Amino acid sequence: MHQQVRKAVLPVAGLGTRFLPVTKTVPKELLPVIDTPLVQYAIDEAQEAGIEEFIFVNGRGKNAIDDYFDHAFELETLLKERGKSDEWSLLQRLNPGPGKTAFVRQQEPKGLGHAVWCAKDYVGKEPFAVILPDDLVDADQGCLSQLIEVYNRTGGNVVAVENVPREHTNRYGVLDIGTTDGALVEVKGLVEKPDPSEAPSTLSIIGRYILLPEVFGHLDRHEKGAGGEIQLTDAMAKMIGSQLFHGLEFDGTRYDCGSKLGFLEANLAMALKRPELSDDVRKMMVTLLNE
Repeated sequence: MHQQVRKAVLPVAGLGTRFLPVTKTVPKELLPVIDTPLVQYAIDEAQEAGIEEFIFVNGRGKNAIDDYFDHAFELETLLKERGKSDEWSLLQRLNPGPGKTAFVRQQEPKGLGHAVWCAKDYVGKEPFAVILPDDLVDADQGCLSQLIEVYNRTGGNVVAVENVPREHTNRYGVLDIGTTDGALVEVKGLVEKPDPSEAPSTLSIIGRYILLPEVFGHLDRHEKGAGGEIQLTDAMAKMIGSQLFHGLEFDGTRYDCGSKLGFLEANLAMALKRPELSDDVRKMMVTLLNE
């Protein structure tokens, strides 16, 4: 019986420069896909997987994320007074609840590994999830839930992976794979952002991880890797051989909402799944394509 995964770390300190000027005042994690912020999709996915506590690693000027997960008393009172019970109920469902969220500041942008390390004291000695809200995964069973199912069976570390074009491997942490069992692959090694000609495979890690707390022992060293940053991939690679490590080719569609095209694609795809929007969106797309 493996220790339950109860906590999730959400690194949300990034500056969102690819979405300027809007991210000058609005955190990129609060950018909406239709009417729901990216971070809310991440929280919903985590709660479906049984996550109980959420640790946000944020940065200066991103207090709007803290506020988003707090009660908005004036708005909630106004909704009640105007009889908007559906909207009031929606706001109640969004909040994970008292004592379920913690916010820690990453004071310097030193990379994903450093952001995760900032949550060390909140995670403690437990296995934990890492969720990058930039990656929106549309799946019948949430991506994180799929990873936790694997973890409950195998133990060890488990990361979500997908095949990417070889020319894009220099954007990801890439697996050196061993044996395969359907969608599950043994991880023999990890390389952060390799040159496409040297990438050991095209199986690349996306923003979903189940990690054992031993990763903090490696992150404690603050060793710099690709781009002069403290890379989570490098710390994970050091655990291979001493701990089980698997990659799961998850079932679902990932939208890279850290890019403008990926964000636009996510909005269109999710709109087409909404019964109240799909017909009109299809007509709009046809009209635009025929202009």
